[in-house]
Amino acid sequence: MLVSRPRGAAAPPLPLALLLLAAWAAASGQLHYSVPEEAKHGTFVGRVAQDLGLELAELVPRLFRVASRSRGDLLEVNLQNGILFVNSRIDREELCGRSAECGIHLEVMVDRPLQVFHVEVEVRDVNDNPPVFSVTEQKLSIPESRVIDSRFPLEGASDADVGDNAMLTYKLSPNEFFILDIINKKDKGKFPALVLRKLLDREENHQFRLLLTATDGGKPELTGSVSLWILVLDVNDNAPVFDRSVYEVKMYENPPNQTLVIWLNASDADEGINKEMTYSFSPLIPSSIRSKFLMNERTGEIRVNDGIDFEVSDTYEIHVDVTDKGNPSMVGHCTVLVEILDENDNSPEVFVTSLSLPVREDAQVGTVIALISVSDRDSGANGQVTCTLTPHVPFKLVSTFKNYYSLVLDSALDRESVSAYELVVTARDGGSPPLWASASVSVEVADVNDNAPAFAQPEYTVFVKENNPPGCHIFTLSARDADAQENARVSYSLVERRVGERAVSSYVSVHAESGKVYALQPLDREELELLQFQVSARDAGFPPLGSNVTLQVFVLDENDNAPRLLLPPGAGGAGGALSELVPRSVGAGHVVAKVRAVDADAGYNAWLSYELQAAAGGARGAFRVALYTGEVSTTRALDEADAPRQRLLVLVKDHGEPALAATATVLLSLVESGQALKASSRASAGAAGAEAALLDVNVYLIVAICAVSSLLVLTLLLYTALRCSAPPAGGACGPAKPTLVCPSAAGSWSSSQQRRQRVCSGEGPPKADLMAFSPSLPPCPVPDVEEQTIGGEHSGKEALRAEPRTSHVGGRHPTA
Repeated sequence: MLVSRPRGAAAPPLPLALLLLAAWAAASGQLHYSVPEEAKHGTFVGRVAQDLGLELAELVPRLFRVASRSRGDLLEVNLQNGILFVNSRIDREELCGRSAECGIHLEVMVDRPLQVFHVEVEVRDVNDNPPVFSVTEQKLSIPESRVIDSRFPLEGASDADVGDNAMLTYKLSPNEFFILDIINKKDKGKFPALVLRKLLDREENHQFRLLLTATDGGKPELTGSVSLWILVLDVNDNAPVFDRSVYEVKMYENPPNQTLVIWLNASDADEGINKEMTYSFSPLIPSSIRSKFLMNERTGEIRVNDGIDFEVSDTYEIHVDVTDKGNPSMVGHCTVLVEILDENDNSPEVFVTSLSLPVREDAQVGTVIALISVSDRDSGANGQVTCTLTPHVPFKLVSTFKNYYSLVLDSALDRESVSAYELVVTARDGGSPPLWASASVSVEVADVNDNAPAFAQPEYTVFVKENNPPGCHIFTLSARDADAQENARVSYSLVERRVGERAVSSYVSVHAESGKVYALQPLDREELELLQFQVSARDAGFPPLGSNVTLQVFVLDENDNAPRLLLPPGAGGAGGALSELVPRSVGAGHVVAKVRAVDADAGYNAWLSYELQAAAGGARGAFRVALYTGEVSTTRALDEADAPRQRLLVLVKDHGEPALAATATVLLSLVESGQALKASSRASAGAAGAEAALLDVNVYLIVAICAVSSLLVLTLLLYTALRCSAPPAGGACGPAKPTLVCPSAAGSWSSSQQRRQRVCSGEGPPKADLMAFSPSLPPCPVPDVEEQTIGGEHSGKEALRAEPRTSHVGGRHPTA
């Protein structure tokens, strides 16, 4: 590895040099090597990997690479040993021209994590270009009258090298008339001139052939030569003379055409026509300079003819001849050095190299997004560039090297808030007024699965009529995921659990993609009133995220159960028959029998009514049946004309649509009072125990009803509050709202089988099925109350009264 050091300084010992280099590189963030131009392919430049502290085994896995904005193929790195070597021929003159400093800037990058290093490789000049004259022969015309020490400027040679390799010395072939003098022009180089050391005599020597040799300061030295053809002129013995041999002019670039550069002034000591002069550019001036300037032959004014650009050339050397009109004419010479001053006429240039796009939204702060380099062709303050980033975004620019910046992440990203950023990098120079340029950088934010699917509600309530067709669509769930693409693709699944003895998946299913919920089989409200389960929503991200929602499916009743008669033990016959003994002495309004029935349905579908049908052999108009209690009573006093056996048909109907019915047969035997008393005494003993047991049952039943009613009121209040905040969604099977019934209009609920219904949610004990009637309803008419007592005993006939505000639904509570 070659490290630049001051010329003449002694090289430190190798271990110390390596330590100094490592410390310098760590402090500056840059490595510096040097290599001579024209080095052969494979020439060792430096151990880049070792100097940067990288392990050789990491180079390939971490995608070690070298980038250069210009001529990136000149140098290459061997990934096996980490050595930087020459890949192709390096011509310093082609790469940097006449610039005193020449280097190749490399950007060394590795990934995982991303790191960027800057390597500066200095290209050292070698003496590979000899001095060159623009012509092979220079012709000079010198009058014989010129005095000793007269000077005649010559065109110097040029050397494409720099430094010592371009330091030229001149040598003139030996002769007795001329010697060589060197003119130094303020860091503009050395220019040769002939000095006359002996008077010329045209009659003796009318011409001379001399050889001018230029030698550079390289090792080994290279030379170039030009032939000097000197013609000795006669007659005119005073040449025009400028007041100065060298004129220095400073002017800003980009002047308008015809701008005056300088007004030259020459004088001639002769008289007459020998004093008249004309100005002209020297034949030594190249055509490129002739095209830039115009010379007024009469006045000596030099004006601008074409655009002057500092970035093309910062100096112009104009050789001017002034010739008198004598015979032979004589010529005077001068040199005009024009120094061009820089103006801020070049805008900065911005180059963006994207590295890590798109950027994951979980990228760490400090992640390098892009590399930005800027340049300005101007010089001084006009070429000093600063970079800014707009708008205010979670990114910032970090200066890594002169005119090199890194676009890095400055704060956390959230794709759900902003999915892409349009950044503008603005570069401004230090000129007055400043010039600027900008480049756009589009930064797309890549999604990360950081959002779980979310339902609009934590719980949904669905009403479904029983006896639905299998596969019926009852509800559609929808969860939204704020992520994108696969991270937002939601799938639904049923959270499996037990509902009684069966799995919830035997009742319902959920479509994985659409979220539609289907009932797999007909639901029976008499078996299942509430089905509560959970549905899980999961996205397709990695790892997947999910959430659950609770679905409450209430099964609504349909009139699918006909009334069922409750007959005492031993009752038989077709359709069932109830047998009773009736004394002939009873009067009107005496209850002789009571038909009891239950309906497994609920609400109106379980509200029963009783009608007396005409029966063969019955006493015409002697009996009637209460519409809602089923009590059979006499309408008049019985007499001997009535048949001893009466057969009545009672039709029991519910209030469903359509109504379902059952028929009960009541067999009445008319007996004398004595026989009735005996039968009554025999039955009273058994009835007493039955009534005592019935009383105890009723007490427990009342307590249970009160407790369940209190729980129901609390549940309804909570449910009403939830319904007000989030109205329940209905299912596709057409659920309907329950109908509120005025109890007084219905009279009394018919007695029904005492049975507890299960509320299947998979959690907790079964719940009683109750219906609450609002106390805010208008009062309903109350039927008349009628009591009758026969033989000092209560006949069992009870007055009809208004239904209570809270009643058991579906005839679950038997009426005494």
